[in-house]
Amino acid sequence: MIDFTKIQDSIPYILQGIPVLFQVVVVAAIAGMLIGIVVAALKITKNGFVRFIGHAYTAVFRGTPLILQLAIIHFGLPQLTGYVTTGYQSAIIAFSLNSGAYISEIIRAGIQAVDRGQWEAADALGIPYMKQLRSIILPQAFKNILPALMNEMITLTKESALISTVGVLDVMRRAQVVGGEKALYFEPLLFAGFVYFVLVMGLSLIGQQVEKAMRKSG
Repeated sequence: MIDFTKIQDSIPYILQGIPVLFQVVVVAAIAGMLIGIVVAALKITKNGFVRFIGHAYTAVFRGTPLILQLAIIHFGLPQLTGYVTTGYQSAIIAFSLNSGAYISEIIRAGIQAVDRGQWEAADALGIPYMKQLRSIILPQAFKNILPALMNEMITLTKESALISTVGVLDVMRRAQVVGGEKALYFEPLLFAGFVYFVLVMGLSLIGQQVEKAMRKSG
């Protein structure tokens, strides 16, 4: 029988993992956005080799499991480099690189949705390529891709449970610690699931409000 009173004294400890979770998600989302912009720019350039690099990056990070990427960075790279990263550092690196690949596709689609005439007008005025992207194309593209970016934020929040595998004391890891200490796992893990559900639903509601605001402004 489920009995949450058995873990009630440990609930505050589990909840202390929420700020840790959001630290990873927010930093990875910002870094992923910056990476995504750069990679998206590579994928739409006229240079075939540069385009290949952008697509190859995306293919690797979208085509392999995030948990594998995290494990390679945390456990594998120290073998080659001799530099050991903390679980938190490994999580930031892995999530940023992975998110950057997905965001690059979102941004690329948003850029390609901008009327081609905008590019042609900028070319006619002699505006440099990067300035075209920064000042003309990206501001228009971002308006269309905000809902998709919110979805990526939600995905990052759910997948952040993976950072428990490298010892980061997030919600998931703390629930496992409580389970080990009390020799019962169902209640703490179920409570962790409830926490993730509330966080994801909250972000989903924010995303819906953003989408409504975009429709009204559009």
